[in-house]
Amino acid sequence: MTEGKPPRWKVLRLRGLRQRWIVNTVMPVLVLLILLMTLFSAGVSSYYYRSMQNGLEKQAQALASAFDEYFMDNGFAEYSRKAEQTANSYEDKDRIELQFISSTGRIQVSTSGLTAGTAPGTSDIDQAIAENEMKAFQGKDPETGEKILSVSHPLTFNGRVVGVMRFVTSLRVADRQIMLANLVILAVAILCMALVVISNLLFINNVAEPVAVVTDAAKRISAGSYGIQIENKYTDEMGELVDNINDMSLKIGQNEKMKSEFISSVSHELRTPLTAINGWGETILADPTGDPVQLRRGIRIILNESRRLSTMVEELLEFSKMEDGRFTLRIEEVDLQAEFEDAVFTYRQLFRQEGIDLEYESGDELLPPIPGDPERLKQVFCNVLDNAAKHGGSGKRITASVCQEGEYEVVRVRDYGPGIPEAELPFIKQKFYKGSSKARGSGIGLAVCDEIVNLHNGTFTIGNADGGGAIVTIRLPMKE
Repeated sequence: MTEGKPPRWKVLRLRGLRQRWIVNTVMPVLVLLILLMTLFSAGVSSYYYRSMQNGLEKQAQALASAFDEYFMDNGFAEYSRKAEQTANSYEDKDRIELQFISSTGRIQVSTSGLTAGTAPGTSDIDQAIAENEMKAFQGKDPETGEKILSVSHPLTFNGRVVGVMRFVTSLRVADRQIMLANLVILAVAILCMALVVISNLLFINNVAEPVAVVTDAAKRISAGSYGIQIENKYTDEMGELVDNINDMSLKIGQNEKMKSEFISSVSHELRTPLTAINGWGETILADPTGDPVQLRRGIRIILNESRRLSTMVEELLEFSKMEDGRFTLRIEEVDLQAEFEDAVFTYRQLFRQEGIDLEYESGDELLPPIPGDPERLKQVFCNVLDNAAKHGGSGKRITASVCQEGEYEVVRVRDYGPGIPEAELPFIKQKFYKGSSKARGSGIGLAVCDEIVNLHNGTFTIGNADGGGAIVTIRLPMKE
């Protein structure tokens, strides 16, 4: 089953994620843009006003120098006539007003035709007269209320301020240009902000949609819909996450299926011997003095089925310990060769009754003891021999051997049955796995054996032998 697009309400529930993302990414950009826009706007205003002031100051300095030369050549007597000539010939009178002001701060001559004797009333005039320095003023004209920029340059004769030459211009045009520049700045800032918001929305949508899909799938898995698969159309870390979710879902589904089969199998395995024990028990109880052969046969069946029940219960108990972490070892010096021979001799007689020949091979040398848990290792040997008879007994032959290979002591058990299908080999040691074999069993014996050998720092491998049949190899280290 493949998961497609999630319902719209599932995506909407992630709106909080979008909002947090937008706040955490867009807000800093917005603050930065506002700061930059403010600084740039202030810089533009300062640049325009400073440029205009510099222009007026240059004109004032040039014209003041001309008046200084005039005073040196002609004296102060012709000052008024010179001021009128200069005002009349001034070329920029359409945008700049030129005023000649007396030492008392009143207009004498003006290019705009202001009445003589009028006092402009701005601070640059008084400062220029008092300090004998060029001064500037930016603000509202006291008479008209218009925003202006003025530069006042003192005119001196014989070291005394005899008047002031004042240049005045309106800031209306400059303010209009500054406003236009600010609008351009604002438009650029809005465009940048829009690009940031759109790119972030596209990005967070690309994140939110797969997160919603994965969240929905995870909820369905937690609700019991094991094995569902998410359509993976992502190539980044999200694609890797989807692959992991799919793999997890598949494995959970497989484990649940195996667990269900295990419960069914165990129920069947328990029912069969209980039925046999109950049936023969009732038969013997009904006729305790009957045919001795039949009595012995019934008692043998009861004993065999009881033994099988005991083995199954023991496996279940071991599996329970393994699952909750109570599976431990009691390590001591173990004669592995002797322990394995005991298991072989125990099963040889049982196998002979079933028509199976168990052959044992050992070297001439006695193997040194190894660290291990003798009871657990004997459990492994018995389980392996029992499995060889169950699944490979049709070959009527089982071989067992123990030897030393390097720093390991190695136990091998081989049957001559049909072997194990190659497709089942990777799963044969998994819990609950029974494969295609029809042999009776719980499906956890090999998993318990593998766990015991691993706790001994050894290896437990199962494969197919050359020439047919399956072979189990147990390698245990001679030192801890």
